[in-house]
Amino acid sequence: MPTLEIDGAALAWDERGTSSPAPPVVLLHGLGARASDWTFQRPALAQRYRIIAVDLPGHGSSALSRERLTVDGIADRVGTLLAHLAAPPAHVVGLSLGGCVALALAARAPARVRSLTLVNAFARLRPTSPRAVARVLVRLALLAAAPMPVVAAHVARGLFPKPEQRDLYARAVASLGATARSGYVAAARAIARFDGRAYLSAVRCPTLLVVGDRDATVPRAAADILRAGIAGARLVVVPDSGHATTHDQPEALNRALLAFLETC
Repeated sequence: MPTLEIDGAALAWDERGTSSPAPPVVLLHGLGARASDWTFQRPALAQRYRIIAVDLPGHGSSALSRERLTVDGIADRVGTLLAHLAAPPAHVVGLSLGGCVALALAARAPARVRSLTLVNAFARLRPTSPRAVARVLVRLALLAAAPMPVVAAHVARGLFPKPEQRDLYARAVASLGATARSGYVAAARAIARFDGRAYLSAVRCPTLLVVGDRDATVPRAAADILRAGIAGARLVVVPDSGHATTHDQPEALNRALLAFLETC
């Protein structure tokens, strides 16, 4: 993967797809993932669009900078990358953490963003139930003491609990388990500190919100806040989908995404 040095830290990305004049599609992954985890979206998008899939800082081939990692800082780095690539205003697609980065990018650098697709994303994330608090505490305990493959197995079980999802579970364990603990923890802290509610009214581009109907990580109320705050935002609820809609319902996500991009 090519890399761009930004303030002393490398940011890596992967480009695929066509050389058509259509706006590029920028893919921003979730916590603990990497650019290559857009496995099920890239083939569908590559037929019509140039794809720029980014390894977020501390993930994949991208390094952490010396400064404290923040969602705004990640968004600024993605904006710097797009300027380096001389990319026209892009369709920016983000999952979870990547959705937060996409939201910040659209608000902080609106000229870089033609449209916004937020998948199981949020403007601010706080546990809303005792069960959600318990999940956070368990993950924090594992991060403090367990090897990353053990953390990965725990997270993957929540993402893909069904017997028929064993292949997806194995993929998630491999990807998450290969993520450096420092990168995972830094990004998790950035998520915990992020409050993008003030950004919502600044988003002027067409926006699609995609929500898995059984997402146990991000409550449905988070999408309601996004929809209320972003003018004209459209909402698609994907049946029988958890937090990783990119993987457990890729065809439904791809249909919704492609139909939305055609209108932008």
